[in-house]
Amino acid sequence: MIIVKLGGSVITDKTGYKCFRELVVRRLASEIKNAGEGIILVHGAGSFGHVLADRYGLHLGFQDGGQKAGLAEVMADVRELNLKVMRVLNEEGVYCASIPPSAIAELDDGRLMDLDMRRFEGFSDLGITPVTFGDVCLDRTRGFSICSGDQLIESLARHFNPSRIIFCADVDGVCTSDPNLDEDAELIEVVSRETLESLPRTRRYVDVTGSIFGKIESMLQMASFTKECLVINGNLEGRLESALRGERVIGSRVVFEGSTTPP
Repeated sequence: MIIVKLGGSVITDKTGYKCFRELVVRRLASEIKNAGEGIILVHGAGSFGHVLADRYGLHLGFQDGGQKAGLAEVMADVRELNLKVMRVLNEEGVYCASIPPSAIAELDDGRLMDLDMRRFEGFSDLGITPVTFGDVCLDRTRGFSICSGDQLIESLARHFNPSRIIFCADVDGVCTSDPNLDEDAELIEVVSRETLESLPRTRRYVDVTGSIFGKIESMLQMASFTKECLVINGNLEGRLESALRGERVIGSRVVFEGSTTPP
């Protein structure tokens, strides 16, 4: 089994509000179908979640009643995005079932503590692709908090020990700087903790789930639960399909501790 993350920057245009990139998602769905591998799919919230979540401070937990409207709107928006993704997957023959984290997950001070794996196991056993996404969930300490797609993947990886974890980003992989802002940015083929400590602290978009640094930190942990953890460019045709088939592709391989095998 393989866990695939479709990043919010791939399936949406994060420079606007609620901008769904249907043609991109349709192509990615076709590549998933063609590869013929059993997967669990996680997608980001992109422009359907981060902007309002940041405006209302939902990642900080319950602070006052003024956040209620924001919480309700963000939860509706991420479900709208999930429905759009689901419809495209089904139309391309990747028959799937939505698993909203708010119904099966619980956090404590922002950390994912409990996730009901029976839903993922049950649908996977039936040959149906489970699809989950970043969401607002109950939090024992904060009242509510953001459960990111990366938190979900880490928990799923710990439980299922997938053969591979593939992150689809809007760039070729982890780079020395943001390639969308710096033409001299270079791809880092092997990402380790040393890499994380050397990266410049810049970001292009509002992201309430930790931006690239939090993501790499989480990926380093995930790498201990799988044979291969890859970051690839989901905007380039065929790259996801090749990665799903186990073929060598341009990208970054995230390694846990001593491993240095290139992607």
